[in-house]
Amino acid sequence: MSSVKVKLKTDKDRQQILVPTIALRGLVVFPNNVVHFEVGRPRSIAAIEWAMENSTNVFLVAQKDMDVENPTSKDLYAYGVMAEVKQILKVSDDLVKVLVEGKYRAKLEKIQTDADFLQAAIQPAPVRGVRPADAPRAEALVRSIRDAFEEYLALNPRLPKDVIYNILSSESPTFLAEYVPSNLLFKYADKQKIMNENSTLARLEALLTVFTKETKVLSIEKEIQDKVGEQMDKNQRDYFLREQMRAISEELDEEDDSRSEAENYKKRIAKIDLPEEAREKLLKETDRLYKMQGSSQEASVIRTYLDTCLDLPWNVLTPENIDIAKAQTILDKEHYGLKKVKERILEILAVRKLSSEVHSQIICLVGPPGVGKTSIATSIAKCLGRKYARMSLGGVRDEAEIRGHRRTYIGAMPGKIISAINTSKSSNPLILLDEVDKLASDFRGDPAAALLEALDPEQNSTFKDLYLDIPFDLSKVLFITTANSTDTIPRPLLDRMDVIELPSYTRLEKFQIAKRHLLPKQLRLTGLKGRVRITDSALTALIDGYTQEAGVRSLERVITEVLRKCAKTIAAAEEEQSITISARNLEELIGPVRVKPNFSNKTNAVGIANGLAWTSIGGELLPIEVQVIENGSGALELTGSLGEVMKESAKLAITFAKVHAKEYGLDQIDFKKIDIHIHAPEGAIPKDGPSAGITLATALISALSGRAVRSDVAMTGEITLHGTVLPIGGLREKTMAAYREKMTTVLVPKDNMPDLYDVDDTVKEALSFIPVSDLQQVLKINLLPSAQA
Repeated sequence: MSSVKVKLKTDKDRQQILVPTIALRGLVVFPNNVVHFEVGRPRSIAAIEWAMENSTNVFLVAQKDMDVENPTSKDLYAYGVMAEVKQILKVSDDLVKVLVEGKYRAKLEKIQTDADFLQAAIQPAPVRGVRPADAPRAEALVRSIRDAFEEYLALNPRLPKDVIYNILSSESPTFLAEYVPSNLLFKYADKQKIMNENSTLARLEALLTVFTKETKVLSIEKEIQDKVGEQMDKNQRDYFLREQMRAISEELDEEDDSRSEAENYKKRIAKIDLPEEAREKLLKETDRLYKMQGSSQEASVIRTYLDTCLDLPWNVLTPENIDIAKAQTILDKEHYGLKKVKERILEILAVRKLSSEVHSQIICLVGPPGVGKTSIATSIAKCLGRKYARMSLGGVRDEAEIRGHRRTYIGAMPGKIISAINTSKSSNPLILLDEVDKLASDFRGDPAAALLEALDPEQNSTFKDLYLDIPFDLSKVLFITTANSTDTIPRPLLDRMDVIELPSYTRLEKFQIAKRHLLPKQLRLTGLKGRVRITDSALTALIDGYTQEAGVRSLERVITEVLRKCAKTIAAAEEEQSITISARNLEELIGPVRVKPNFSNKTNAVGIANGLAWTSIGGELLPIEVQVIENGSGALELTGSLGEVMKESAKLAITFAKVHAKEYGLDQIDFKKIDIHIHAPEGAIPKDGPSAGITLATALISALSGRAVRSDVAMTGEITLHGTVLPIGGLREKTMAAYREKMTTVLVPKDNMPDLYDVDDTVKEALSFIPVSDLQQVLKINLLPSAQA
């Protein structure tokens, strides 16, 4: 084989000769140093043999990743060394020992991999020496390196004497920059950093940095070794003392109850299929109990701990039999309506039935109070055939409530999750985390953060309660959480949940729920079954006149109140009688109607517009009033507990009115001589949010122009400075409020029209939805002509 000349394109288009190249793994060779190493790759052996046969030098360059078997140019460092092969010794067919001497530093220009061995085009890269101006700095660096070497030597004294002598006796910056990294056990990446430097001064600085880091690591390593040695000595001493105590006890024929207890615990541990880490921990505690007096306080603590751990349902699984048809029947029987919610639950159950890989799916049921979130979770447990446990998280502030207390505290106990597992006596129960949005945090920690590990499918297979201090597998537990709103749930926690939203009930749904579920239940509980009959008209009157809520909890209380009045009458009568309750005699029983009509625009009034608002318990009608006071000073008055965002919306509406004054006949108004008062009724209730923007603008233009606002229209939408209507949230709840207040038309931002998919079918049939994209379109629909006004 002969050297091949190839023409490589460079800036001067000069000829370059390809030289045999060896990619070194974990080794960097410096000029003027003799190094021996072993070569095992066929291509590297071929390069060495060819260099010896042809009496040529070989280019040695380190590769970045030692695991790469066939490196290319991107796997090699840019700088290496041209070296003379002094001697080779063939150990076997696939292993050769090589002795080389580094000659000069070179830069890798290009590499070819298509021959029997690597061939590289190189360019000599000499290192710039120390200039006279830098001589003082070079001397300071040499001294610092020698001082650092002495510290290094104190921590690592096993260096050859000739190496120590050569380093401490030399004052040559060039010699030290090449000799020290070549002969000390630095990381090859650190050595390569020194090799890459183009000046002796920069090399010395890099070498000093490496020395500092290595000295620090060695000092920490020495501290660790010293501590381990002391601990081993202490453990051996304790072991001998305990063995002596045991021997003395046996000689005196002393029997301790703790020994028999410890043996019993060991038998219980052997019977349970525990993870290895848990088994070792419990056996260690058993050994501690064996060596203690049975009456000691510590022995009592250990017994309590062992009982708690061994009572847990390790690997006790409740068989899961998912029948979709049966689940459909259970959900329909126990819950009226909630069509989309039931569909989502059945879809989740179907996936669990078809795939055994789906385990830790966290379901979050979100909706207003009283819509059936907790009862839905109970129904899911019935559908799955799993054990059921409930945890209330409302107002929990202490992280230890979730993860337990460490056993170092007096009265320590496991957290709520492990307690729920223990209560259910199953390692795959359905655990309901109620009111997850009511978690709080203080100086005792953040319970929501503690829940992250339990609810994360990637890590809850090794959940560690602080009291148990051994991992417990929660991956088979089905967690269901409930919340009234997702706004207060921390984002990382919400990200681990599959959210299912439960809507507010319509009037028809409340009637059916009361008739099918609430009334029969309360008749049974009050002992009036067959004695009292409440007519459909009475139930409707109770819904409309005595309750105002998103759910049915207040409705159930009102029904119970009616039945109590009937029970009093029946109990006082001498003869058995039956009572029929109709809408006409409700007032005699429980008093006049309690739900007062909400203030709103009911008569096409001027300066009053019906807006829609979202609350945590459902949607509400939010009317906005505007009055214009003449002979004023241009002041703006905002009342009704308005937040900053609503105040900004009011200012946007005024700006729009000024800009478009001519279009609405306002060009004769001098805004500097009038006062504008904007009010949102029910002033004690704070209100905020951008979705009242079009309502504010409509009421304002109406008051200024004298044109009345339609009373059958409700609206919601945010506005911009130029009158563009932007989308809002909570459309489903807001439309429910419009339906409840008997509106006929709802103005919805055009971008919110896809959200109507989630609106109840009854609401969609009762209301007419008009998409709007700008404020002029809103005013055209809302404002009546001047003649009609």
